[in-house]
Amino acid sequence: MAVMGILFPAVLHFTHTEVHFGKSELALSRFSSCIMLVAYASYLFFQLKSHSNLYDSIDEEREDNVDDSDEEEEALEISMWEEIAWLTTLTLWVSVLSGYLVDAIQGASDSWNMPVSFISVVLLPIVGNAAEHASAIMFAMKDKLDITLGVAIGSSTQISMFVIPFCVVVGWIMGQPMDLNFQLFETATLFITVLVVAFMLQEGTSNYFKGLMLILCYLIVAASFFVHVDNKSDDD
Repeated sequence: MAVMGILFPAVLHFTHTEVHFGKSELALSRFSSCIMLVAYASYLFFQLKSHSNLYDSIDEEREDNVDDSDEEEEALEISMWEEIAWLTTLTLWVSVLSGYLVDAIQGASDSWNMPVSFISVVLLPIVGNAAEHASAIMFAMKDKLDITLGVAIGSSTQISMFVIPFCVVVGWIMGQPMDLNFQLFETATLFITVLVVAFMLQEGTSNYFKGLMLILCYLIVAASFFVHVDNKSDDD
């Protein structure tokens, strides 16, 4: 659904089939963003409330096979309100640092002689999500593939189905014309990568060859962005 929401505004723009040039693309992006936010809220309600047993079934089956002597409940180290306070503080601090980071990207691109898209799409996610990647690998080594997929795919779902549409809606409220048109190259990359991951996961099993194929595909994507530069026209 995220691919659909991001794909159609780009196709509408590059095929020049808008009913009202410059307005239809923005209107479609805002409408799609609202729909995607509703879908993401429904997804959270389905996963956490109405059908949470579907997502707990794997863990429960594993817990049934564990001896009672190995089952130890971990004591809470901090309370819920302390967790909320820490998350709020860290979120505000990260938002401040992100502002400095965005301002430094262009300078880094010029000094390193690298495209901005390569730094934004490849280098920053690797460094910024290092802890997330490490935790996914650690859970995979413990044969907890469901948690690994939740970490790896859950963050992508959150960005594409919540963060991006939310930014479009906030821009709408603030009077800033933000849309879902991420240019043709980036949109095609998203479409292809989603297909690759979907085909890899459809069997419900994993092995080293599938992991190798995903790594090699990622190298192709990285190399593509290294030689790619967006040519923005005046109307963009």
